[in-house]
Formats: sequence, C-alpha cells, structure tokens
Amino acid sequence: MDYGLPDSSTLETALALAARAPSVADTQPWRWQIGSRSLHLYLDPARAADPDQRGPVLSCGASLHHLRVALAALGWSAVVRRLPNPAQPHHLASMRLLRHRSTPVELALSAAISRRHTDHRHFTSLPIPPGCLGLVTERATALGALVRRATDPARSPVLDPSDRAPDPDFAELLVIGTTADDRTSRLRAGEALSAVLLTATNIGLATALLALETPELRRTGVLDGAAHPQAIVRIGWAPTGIGSPEPTLEDARSWACRRSHAGPC
Repeated sequence: MDYGLPDSSTLETALALAARAPSVADTQPWRWQIGSRSLHLYLDPARAADPDQRGPVLSCGASLHHLRVALAALGWSAVVRRLPNPAQPHHLASMRLLRHRSTPVELALSAAISRRHTDHRHFTSLPIPPGCLGLVTERATALGALVRRATDPARSPVLDPSDRAPDPDFAELLVIGTTADDRTSRLRAGEALSAVLLTATNIGLATALLALETPELRRTGVLDGAAHPQAIVRIGWAPTGIGSPEPTLEDARSWACRRSHAGPC
C-alpha cells in the first residue's frame, strides 16, 4: 500500500474540523502529532482532570472520528491502530493514510461537523422516524459501541432538572455503551458518540450531549448490566423559527431520508 500524507493545507483543514469535536468541560484534551508518513493522537494529561481519564479519552475518541470523517471527505482514508504502544498509554491512536475517493455520505458527514452544536432548547412533539434511529444506531455499532434508547423509568435518573421539558416532547434519550470498560473501549465510545452526533445532524435532527461518563450514568439500568454506559445524547426535531409552521411527520421523514443518503426511513 502506498501510504502518505496530504499537503499542509489539507491537513490544517482536517485538524481544524477535528478540533470541533465535543469534549468534557470543553477542554479539548487531545494533541495531534504529524509524523513523516503518519498521524498520531495523544491524550494531553495537562487537560485531563479526571483521575482515571475516562472523559478525556472519550473526548479524544470523538476528535479521532471527526478527523477520519474530515479526511475521508478530503480524499484520504485512514487506517487506524488504537493504543499502538502499550508502554505509552497517552498514545491513543496512530493513523496511516491512503488516497481515497470520497462518497456522498462522507461528504455529508463532514459538512455536518461545522453545522453541529449542542442544542439545549426544547424539542418538538414530532416523533423521529424509526429508520432514522436505526441509522444512528447502525453507525455507532460499526465503531464498536452500542446505543440503547432510555425510556421511562430508565430515563428519569439521567435527565438533569434543567433538561426536563415542561411539556412532553418526542426527543429520544440515547445511551452509548461498550461491552468492556478499558481504554480502547472508551476511545471507541468517543468515536461512536461522534458518529451519533454527526449522523443526527446530517439527518436534520438537533442534539444535546447531556453527559459523558458520570456516576449517575453508571447507576442507571438502561443497559441492563450487559454493557458499560459511556455517554448520553438527546436527539429530536428542533423548534422552527417564530411564525414558521411546525413540520409534519411526513415533512420530517422526507427531509431525513434526503439527508441520510440511506434510502427510505
């Protein structure tokens, strides 16, 4: 295989998009190193306040996925080795790059990086088409994580009082988990979190990242003890502008399917 690196302008663009990944307390605890023919992701211990570095590693996983998406849209495919050097636990990943023809999905997900933001507004009463939830789950699963909908009574312990809407809505509360709880699993959970957020944004859904791993999240029974919860995301249709009519379910389904490039929802 003919591995190489993009030109400096392409790398700067991709790394700028990777820096838009969500991170615990907005600390951006990652550090990227450019080698002669590879890229390397390191955890910056100075920005990792957690004693076990759980949240920072999840954040680095999100940045890793953002970078892979950005590079794919710019014509480069990444071959990733996670935790490549056991003697250096802060060395989270190495990436070697190959020329690549971008797909419509990769271009759409890369465009979603700049559009995505955490939205704490109330969501509408419009339900999410099941196929759209299936797409979000599928992309997280492909990255080694699982996604479980939190429904009552499981959702109540993980919703902060400020996040409880005064009126019922149809936003979904999703818990991202992994079957193991080692450093690699946490890195993959961060990658899956990024996939969930970007897929939802591409479909046209608003997202609110409620928490990375917290004690409250560990105490929930959402995953039935079969996996370790790592993050919580709330997704749904955002309210339209003042004076605009609220979209119908058919409007939402049509919009989501056009944006996902994934066929009928």
